[in-house]
Amino acid sequence: MPGPHSLDVHDVVERLTADGIDVVRVSFPDLIGVDRGRDVLVGRLPAVMEHGLAFCRAVYHTSPQGDVVDIAGGLDAGLPDICVRPDLSTLAAIPWEPGVAQCLGDAYEPGGTEPCAEGPREVLRHAIGRLSELGLVPVAGPELEYYLCEPDPGAPNGWRRYGEGPGNVYTVGRRTDPDGHLLRTLRHLRDLGLGATMANHEFSCGQFEINLDHSGALDAADRAFRLRSAVKELARTEGRLATFMAKPFNDDGGSGFHVHLSCTDENGRNVFDGPDAGPDGLSETAQQAIAGVLAHAPALAAIFNPSINSYKRFGPDTLAPWLIDWGLDNRSAMIRVPPERGGATRLELRLGDAGANPYLGIAALLAAAYLGIRGKLTAPPPLEGYGYDVSKAARLPGDLTAALDALADDEELTGVLGERFVGSYLAYKRDEIARFQRHVTDWEFREYAHHL
Repeated sequence: MPGPHSLDVHDVVERLTADGIDVVRVSFPDLIGVDRGRDVLVGRLPAVMEHGLAFCRAVYHTSPQGDVVDIAGGLDAGLPDICVRPDLSTLAAIPWEPGVAQCLGDAYEPGGTEPCAEGPREVLRHAIGRLSELGLVPVAGPELEYYLCEPDPGAPNGWRRYGEGPGNVYTVGRRTDPDGHLLRTLRHLRDLGLGATMANHEFSCGQFEINLDHSGALDAADRAFRLRSAVKELARTEGRLATFMAKPFNDDGGSGFHVHLSCTDENGRNVFDGPDAGPDGLSETAQQAIAGVLAHAPALAAIFNPSINSYKRFGPDTLAPWLIDWGLDNRSAMIRVPPERGGATRLELRLGDAGANPYLGIAALLAAAYLGIRGKLTAPPPLEGYGYDVSKAARLPGDLTAALDALADDEELTGVLGERFVGSYLAYKRDEIARFQRHVTDWEFREYAHHL
């Protein structure tokens, strides 16, 4: 696919106009994976490509409640701008928004030439670049789960799960999706060009999973980011709420963000495949990548499990890993190696929850794999049996504070991801913890008010 600057913008404008498109929606991810952007009239696109779009840098420092967190380079610098340039190679018409096409944008420092270190796409590009130093090209396949909710004025939070009822994992059709939400969404995602392949009802009430095809790591993250935004927007058009938060309900499981990872050499050969390497069929490179992910797992949790709510998804018998281990076709392990070999040889990191920023999660996974391969680390033996026995492996961090501390202490991983990004991320997330600790929750009132 041509790069963003190899396309003639005037040809693009002419093609869009001929297709009846008069608006281009330029979107980019913030630190927590929310899409920020601006709608641009097609006639202004040449000027936007030349000069970029100005956004306040503090968009990376803005909480879900709209507070601006005091992070270096934001408030202290007088709230300066960043410059976002459209990546025209990602243009796609929005099927449910007539006359509108969407494209992603890249963030630059003022002046528009130096990439913004806090930009999630840039963080991922940097991690991809480190693997390229070893002659490796990462290939990723994201899987995302979400809950679909309907308004319910009688519910404490105003929402109830769509299609209530247990035991519906892997079911399809109107029995568990009476309004046809999933098929409608799957077709829209196909028409948006996201490489959506299949979908099904997941384990919990009102929970769905949509699978994306594998591709180069940046493209895979782009598609996962756009999928989340599209699913939420489509749910809004139905008068519903789609949420990718880790665990929205006390009496149901959480939603995961699993990433399948392989690496190819410059000739396209899957270097994780090791037909002569032993009974596991995994190459030394694959074993080293697994060892790197295990070694840096506590720090990875801070990015793959990025919220206070994330750690309520973990625990025994949840199918959400809480131990640092790996296994062969074992869904109770943090790293599962699916049974396929040859060109399909890969590892599946099951650590993440659906609230993770896909760019940052995939970047962190690549960074850990890179460190394992570069350092020629050795993986321990694979897990045997059900993976929730704490005597068999170390535990992942039990809360966001511990995970952020692990990330701050992991100098190797920080060095790959970039100190400017990690510093901003840590400050942003520690502010989230501080705000939560000051907030009186419904649980506290229910637990104490009538007895103390």
